[in-house]
Amino acid sequence: MSVDGNAVALVTGAGSGLGRAIARALAGADWSLVLAGRREETLRRTAASLPGRSYGGATPDTGTGAEVAGALVVVADVSRPESVRELFGRVAERFGRLDLLVNNAGTFGPSLPPDEVSYEDWRATVDVNLTGSFLCAQEAFRMMRDQRPQGGRIINNGSLSAHTPRPNSVAYTTTKHAITGLTKSLALDGRRHNIACGQIDVGNAATDMTAAMARGVPQANGSTAVEPTMDPGEVARTVLHMASLPLDANILSLTIMATGMPYVGRG
Repeated sequence: MSVDGNAVALVTGAGSGLGRAIARALAGADWSLVLAGRREETLRRTAASLPGRSYGGATPDTGTGAEVAGALVVVADVSRPESVRELFGRVAERFGRLDLLVNNAGTFGPSLPPDEVSYEDWRATVDVNLTGSFLCAQEAFRMMRDQRPQGGRIINNGSLSAHTPRPNSVAYTTTKHAITGLTKSLALDGRRHNIACGQIDVGNAATDMTAAMARGVPQANGSTAVEPTMDPGEVARTVLHMASLPLDANILSLTIMATGMPYVGRG
C-alpha cells in the first residue's frame, strides 16, 4: 500500500483509448493512479474523467508532473530512458512504492509492405512498442524488488498481432511478438521477488486507433472488409481482474476480442 493507503498503479499511454478506459476502471476500484503519456492536455482530461475523485484542480507543477483530480499526471516519453527514469522518480517521490504497471503505450507504425518501410519508421515503432515497454518494466521491476513489502504486478498490452499478423504490419507485428518474450522473461525472473507479469492480447477494441475498422480494413485474401469492434470498457474490466489477483496467482496470457472479428479460423 502507498502512503495514502491504496495500491498504486501506473498506466502508460493513459491519455486516450484503452489507457483512459483502464485508468477509469482502476480508479473505480480505489487504486491510486499515475497517468503517463506524451500530451499533458489529454492526460488531464483522463484525470478529470476518473470516477470517485476530487475535482479540485492541480497542485503546483514541479516541471515533471502534477496532481490533477486525485491522480498524478506525468508527461513522459517511454522511448527515452531519461524520461522513464524521471517518471518512476516521481512515482517513488509521491507514493513510495508501485504495485502495478500497465504497459499500455504503443503505436501502430507504418501500414506498408516490408520493402517500403523506412528505417526511421521501423525504429520509431520499435522504440515505443518494445523498448518503451522494456524501459518501464525495468524501472518497475527494480522498484518492486526493492520496496517493502516486496513485489508487484506488470501487465503488458500485447495484441492479436502477438499471435498472427495483419497485412502490411511488419513493424507492429514484430514488436508485439517480442512483447510475449518480454512478458515471459519478466514472469520468470520476477518469481523470486514476488513480481508477477502477464499479457493481455486485445482484438478490435473501439478506440480512435481502430476507427478504420468501421470503414473497412485490408484482409489477408486481398479484400477489404468492415470488422466488428467491442467496448474498450470490457478490456479495462479484464485488466482490473488481472490486477486484482493476489500475487501468488497470475494470468500469464489472455486474449479478449470482438466476437465476430476475422481471427479464429480462416477469416
